[in-house]
Amino acid sequence: MAYLLGIDIGTSGTKTVLFDEKGTTIASDTQEYPLYQPKNGWAEQDPEDWWKATCVSTRNVLAKSGVDPREIKGIGLSGQMHGLVLLDRDNKVLRRSIIWCDQRSALECEQITSIVGAERLIEITANPALTGFTASKIKWVMNNEPEIYEKARKILLPKDYIRFCLTGEYATEVSDASGMQLLDVPNRKWSDEILEKLGIDKDMLGKVYESPEVTGRVTKKAAELTGLAEGTIVVGGGGDQAAGAVGNGIVKPGIISSTIGTIMIPEIKTDKTAKIS
Repeated sequence: MAYLLGIDIGTSGTKTVLFDEKGTTIASDTQEYPLYQPKNGWAEQDPEDWWKATCVSTRNVLAKSGVDPREIKGIGLSGQMHGLVLLDRDNKVLRRSIIWCDQRSALECEQITSIVGAERLIEITANPALTGFTASKIKWVMNNEPEIYEKARKILLPKDYIRFCLTGEYATEVSDASGMQLLDVPNRKWSDEILEKLGIDKDMLGKVYESPEVTGRVTKKAAELTGLAEGTIVVGGGGDQAAGAVGNGIVKPGIISSTIGTIMIPEIKTDKTAKIS
């Protein structure tokens, strides 16, 4: 029998689920990790925590199911959108990821709007500049941590960092990329105009795929760490909100859904680490 594996890089934890070809859940596992709040309004996570959670949850799912990894015909990725992952020339993470709910980049949003123009920004990216999106996070690092940005060679989203760990490929797909505020949404490709105006090198971004397209295959190293079979295909997948919309049947004009989500961060402890509830 053929199986499919889904990996969701959530804010509170990574959930890995194995399905058969009829969509029946065979086994699942969730591994949690901390959120860091160094200052009020800031929210960060360690990308290595995501990767460790992916490895553990995948191995647990394989153990629970008893399925031969070679019977898994494809892997799909989903997860929290907008988070900024910066890699250096050796593919090492340069700083903790500034994630979707971080609010530090209000001034950068004003800067982006001023540089690009409010109407033009919406024409290209379908959204005004918001603190949640990735572009303002990139500008914040450029403005406040220039020594880190100088070392950056690749910019990835959370689930796409896991894709890189699995396949060695720098890639994303249109649904998640649309939340970076760097995508020419009508034309489904990176916007040369936005990137030039914001001073972001296009080569730092991954190749943009459609969600069902194959973006890479599990490497030997990743296979050893996860228990997956080397060569298993990994498809584009989707940002969590896009994937949730498809799951709710929002696949044609005239149908809508409303998502009202919250993140609760308790009082910060002395080690500046918070658990998400």
